[in-house]
Formats: sequence, C-alpha cells, structure tokens
Amino acid sequence: MRIIDGLEAMRTEAVGSTGASVVIGTFDGVHLGHRRLIEAGVGRARAGGWVPICVTWDRHPTQTLAPAMVPPLITPFARRQELVAALGLEALVVLAFDEAFTTWSPERFVTEVLVEGLGARAVGVGKGFRFGHRAAGDTALLERLGEREGFRVEAEDLLEVGGSPVSSTRVRAAIAAGDLAEVKRLLGRPWDLDGVVLRGDRRGTSLGYPTANIGLAPSLAQPPSGVYAGRARTGGAWFTAAVNVGINPTFASETPIHPRLEAYLIGFSGDLYGRPVRVELWERLRDELRFASAEDLVAQISRDVLATRKVVEGSPMGSTPRDLLL
Repeated sequence: MRIIDGLEAMRTEAVGSTGASVVIGTFDGVHLGHRRLIEAGVGRARAGGWVPICVTWDRHPTQTLAPAMVPPLITPFARRQELVAALGLEALVVLAFDEAFTTWSPERFVTEVLVEGLGARAVGVGKGFRFGHRAAGDTALLERLGEREGFRVEAEDLLEVGGSPVSSTRVRAAIAAGDLAEVKRLLGRPWDLDGVVLRGDRRGTSLGYPTANIGLAPSLAQPPSGVYAGRARTGGAWFTAAVNVGINPTFASETPIHPRLEAYLIGFSGDLYGRPVRVELWERLRDELRFASAEDLVAQISRDVLATRKVVEGSPMGSTPRDLLL
C-alpha cells in the first residue's frame, strides 16, 4: 500500500488517474464497522476496475477542532496503516487536519480531493459523515455533488454488535473498563499495544520472571491497572505473556509513579532491550495488589502465569502462533 502524505503529494502522484473507489474516515481502532466500510470500497474497486483508496487525517479531528476534548487513541497511526493495508487498499491518502483545512467548504473538498485529486468514481462513508467548514456537508450534499461530478456515494449504516452500533467511543469505554472480551468483539481481533522495550530496574529478573517493560503513551487509551493474560510478539514469534499494567505497588516507593506495561514472555530467553514488541491483551485476571513480601509476590506471579496459560493456550487462538496483522 502506498502512503500519500498531503495534498501536494496527492496531486503529484495522480494515484486515481484511472478512476478510484474512495473511502473516507478517521478509522481509529479500525474496528469491525471500519473494516466493513473499507472492504466494501475495495469490492467496488474490483468490480469497477478502479484503484481502492482510503482518505484519512494526520490527527484526530478534535485535536484541531476542540483540543480540550481529544479522546484517547485506540491505535497509533503506524499500526492503523498496517491494519487498513491488510484489507486490500492500494493507497492511503493522509491529509493534514489543520486550521486551514477546517476552513474548506464541502464543495472545495469534493473538487480538490475527490474529483481532481483522486478521480473518484465511488465514495464510501458512514451514514453520519460530516465534512467541510463547520461540518456543513452531510451525506445528502455529498450525493448531490457526486451526481454533478460523476461519482456515486455509498453511505453505510452503522454496524451493530450486541444490539448497539460499533463505534470507537464504545471501544474506548470497553478498554477503560478492562473488558477485553468486548474490545475483541468490537475490533474483530485482540487489542494490542506496540512499544520498544525499556531498561527497567531488573527486579523481575531477580524474582525469576524477567519482563519486557514498555512505557504507555498518554495519548493512547489506557486499560485499568491490573494483571492481564495475553500474548507478545518479538522477532516474528508469538509468546504467551502474563502482563502487568500499572506501577507495581509492592515496590512503588522505589520506582517512578508512572503506569507502564510489563510483559513476562513465557518460554522466551534472550535480551529484548531496545527491541520492538507487540503485546495483545486478552483478559484481565485481577487487580494490581501490594504484597507484604517479595516471596508473596512471586507466589502470586506463579499463579498468574498458570491462569494466563489457561486463557491463552487453552483457546484455539493460543494453540497455533500466527502473525497477526489484523
């Protein structure tokens, strides 16, 4: 998938010169509703002999429109690119959602981006899609402009799971509640976090359970402190992982009070410092607790490892390691 960064690159590359099927959205989390929208756009591209293209933004729109109300991100931008690429898109157009862009009229967006920039023949959006200055454009206006400019509009109804629409807001709420089963149900995959392994205090090694320590970016959605069952990938291989999220209260007086993720990769041996690791959270096992002694903590970690193996290795997903891009 090609990444086309900005208006000038879009105009220069003429990626849709043979016609394009375009989908538009923020796509934070790339949840099941997003996937359905993108896959429908790819299907239209194949049927029409067009290029499947996604248009998105370089930031969450609220960063510009309402900075005090920016929601935590479910998925960093680099991971979002991986996820949409796996759905069959040929190009991802990333537009700067800055102050200047917010002044564009709906008509200008259609003309400069969809028609002149991408040669759109079909445009897919969610039913509640709004665009242009002060959100003046809606799907009805987009359809009228499409009739004039020669593209059709497909406004998708929101996908429902469990009787309610799937939304990024709903995913964030499930993450905040530690309901990883609900998160997986809405995303269609376990929620994951990427990071580079940091040097810690090596206390896990001294306790017999060395961990990969990853800082939690404040801009991302934060699960509640606690112990989780999940998996971790490094070097292309997956390992069952017992994961602690929080401040390790047994030793909190000796460490910075900043939440972090510590993953014990069961069966892994080697040095992970400075290496990228992807951690999936599957199930919250318990609260983070303060223990009276290191021995009590080690005994609980042993129980956590057994519980983690039961959750992960006792399910079909845990039986065969796989290279998850979705």
